[in-house]
Amino acid sequence: MESPVAIVTGAGQGIGRAIALRLARDGFAVVVVDLRQDTLMQVSEEIQVLGGTALPQVIDLTQAEQREQMFRVTLEHFQRLDVLVNNAGVQRVAQPLDVTEEHWDILMNVNAKAVYFCCQSALRHMVRQRSGCIVNLASIAGKMASTAAHPIYNVSKAAVLAMTKTLALAYASSGVRVNAVCPGVIETPMQDVVDLEFARVTGQQPSEIRAERMARIPMTRIGEPEDVASVVSFLVGPYSGYMTGQALNVDGGILTY
Repeated sequence: MESPVAIVTGAGQGIGRAIALRLARDGFAVVVVDLRQDTLMQVSEEIQVLGGTALPQVIDLTQAEQREQMFRVTLEHFQRLDVLVNNAGVQRVAQPLDVTEEHWDILMNVNAKAVYFCCQSALRHMVRQRSGCIVNLASIAGKMASTAAHPIYNVSKAAVLAMTKTLALAYASSGVRVNAVCPGVIETPMQDVVDLEFARVTGQQPSEIRAERMARIPMTRIGEPEDVASVVSFLVGPYSGYMTGQALNVDGGILTY
């Protein structure tokens, strides 16, 4: 029996790496996508050590022709696509009055525009085969007014939630499920960079920023990438077969809606 095939974007580190490894353990052949070849190849080798199949692709998701290449190469290699996980994302810290158009464009192009058009390409194939799952990585920042120091990140993740619900409704009768995952504070290299940027903007120490984040988590621990990967595994598996248009929080209890 052929393995199902999953594309995971932003798979070179952090949450994306954890998702790619988890799906490989679940029996998926994984197309690992990232901008950095070094981390991409490392994750691919980890998947192969597990006995899995990995197809690495260095892709800039803000470029339409490269997105098209990602899907074309995947379908030429495997002749199928069962799962798309839109995990790639970026973060920039700035107070609302300091946001520039360049800042807006960087975040919206990666976090929202690329996600939408990756969904569009995947849906064209999944609708024809009348099956498939898409999981979009949003954030609890898309559901709540968090700090004022990353307004455009919040906007971009709210956009991911809106497109998830819209596409889920549009293609539910075609056998395609579209859901989102909303991580809270997760221990990743990106979170470390964000904490440093927050410290620069606010004049606090990174340790103070981290302590404030911890104080808002009812479960009193920062999440691990594997916590998010487990939820993605559930959403692309058989036990979530009657779920679409949902946005599941993985945040230690910060949000209860």
